[in-house]
Amino acid sequence: MGKIIALANQKGGVGKTTTAINLAASLATLEKKVLLIDADPQANASSGLGVDIQTVDCSIYECLIDGRDPREAIYTTDIEGLDVIASHINLVGAEIEMLNLDGRETVMKRLLAPFLDEYDYILIDCSPSLGLITVNALTAAHSVIIPVQCEYFALEGISKLLNTIKIIKSKLNPELGIEGFLLTMYDSRLRLSNQVLDEVRRHFQELVFDTVIQRNVRLSEAPSHGIPTILYDAESKGAQNYLALAQEIIRKNG
Repeated sequence: MGKIIALANQKGGVGKTTTAINLAASLATLEKKVLLIDADPQANASSGLGVDIQTVDCSIYECLIDGRDPREAIYTTDIEGLDVIASHINLVGAEIEMLNLDGRETVMKRLLAPFLDEYDYILIDCSPSLGLITVNALTAAHSVIIPVQCEYFALEGISKLLNTIKIIKSKLNPELGIEGFLLTMYDSRLRLSNQVLDEVRRHFQELVFDTVIQRNVRLSEAPSHGIPTILYDAESKGAQNYLALAQEIIRKNG
């Protein structure tokens, strides 16, 4: 049975979408069958995997709101074994449209249930908010990866996210666990980066991934070409870091 992992942090710019794209690509490179759900209205994970978001006629929005079959929304990518369900700017208003739905917190869980036997990993790239779509993602997920950038204010807002996870665990999804805290944008030359690294490891201990994602220009260049970093420059530090993260997750999940 597959595992659903949400990538969440209501703080923007922490490397969440970069992680979603490159972790998904790395897992697929390691011969896992992967489905990436882009649940962020900005649709950066979709375009970063080569989906032309202007021409998408069925996205996660139509599946959540109009009850469209999610199989119609699946796009294949340049990496064998990696599929994506794209996002759409309409997702911005979806939270208001979902307010009147029965079981509004569990819509995504019901959508993804049929795919659990078809994919090894289903990753959900959440938007930088703790709204209803993110609640849906966390209710559907078995675990959550929390990216934390190695910069000032890194831990700001994390207690709010942890509180949300705690509420969802108690009311909607008792299975939800923390897959791990992932340190991103790490620069070993900066004292601040090392301080944040030490602080997060001291605070969350074994919940922090051993793999650290270093600052790397290739990671920011690849999305403009519509491909993950592993196809753009497989030898780059960024590609290697995400490959190591994928291996760590596979090991952890036996």
